[in-house]
Amino acid sequence: MLDDRKAAVLRAVVREYIETAQPVGSAHVARNTSLGVSPATVRNEMAVLEREGYLIQPHTSAGRVPTDKGYRFFVDHLTRPGALAAPQRHQVREFFAKAHGELEQMLHDTTSLLSGLTSYAALVLGPSSERATVRSVQVVGLGDRVAMVVVVLSNGTVEKAVIELDAEFGDERLGAASSHLTAHLEGTSLADTTPIPATGDERLDRLVDAVLGVLAAPADRDHEQVYVGGASRMAAAFDAVDTVRKVLAILEQQYVVVSLLREVLDGDAEGHGLSVSIGAELGVQPLAECSIVVAPYEIEGEPIGTVGVLGPTRMNYPQAMAAVAVVSERLGRSLRA
Repeated sequence: MLDDRKAAVLRAVVREYIETAQPVGSAHVARNTSLGVSPATVRNEMAVLEREGYLIQPHTSAGRVPTDKGYRFFVDHLTRPGALAAPQRHQVREFFAKAHGELEQMLHDTTSLLSGLTSYAALVLGPSSERATVRSVQVVGLGDRVAMVVVVLSNGTVEKAVIELDAEFGDERLGAASSHLTAHLEGTSLADTTPIPATGDERLDRLVDAVLGVLAAPADRDHEQVYVGGASRMAAAFDAVDTVRKVLAILEQQYVVVSLLREVLDGDAEGHGLSVSIGAELGVQPLAECSIVVAPYEIEGEPIGTVGVLGPTRMNYPQAMAAVAVVSERLGRSLRA
């Protein structure tokens, strides 16, 4: 634990380094804080913080910069995530007021929104259909002996399949099949193979069986799609080209990103539905100079996906946490509608 003065000095160094990316000197801290002490006193406190691993001095006579440990202290002692500026709050409201249509497009567009709010790479992990339940089933005729099955799931995703029929079915029977299937499949998983009762209408039962056969077909429903936006914005935050190349290579690996988001979200949240992983904590060497802020988005209290940002360790944590918190909450609310 740090005493109040050392904590204040560390916070001042972190904030200034986030803002400028330049080593922070004792004179600046003494001049721009309300500590009421001399630069010499601040310099002594910074030396102690360096010995304890919170700061480092890039080279002799330079100021100090935070270490991963210093950033961790700063994040863990934030009283709240921060707040978005009024124009950004308006931008979020406008986005979700117009965000309708296919889930995949909404998640893709959400990465653009989040990246624009933070100037970091935005990551959105789509929901897995494996854990979702059926909300409704519609069978829609497309032409002679061809129909489309549309299944709306509880996580907002829509499963579609085209089936060939052994006879022509009018709109009345297609509607009856839709009603019968919805009545008996609502609230169940697509992986549930429990048979449903027959209707007593032989032709209708053949149609229902054809639809059930399509729904029971093996599918990669546990696959979770990762949507990435704003990678070029994030790249601008790093000085070394090699670092940028490594980070971009990681973002192209879906499995690695999914695993990373899950691991960060499983970490200790600080009471805001948010988790932050800094530098070496990520356990991925190419991301040693990066931090990730993530939060789940939920439907009816059930987490179904993840929203996050990836940026440099000197990211603006209060702003990033505020943006992720707001966007994750609004995304979940939009999917519930």
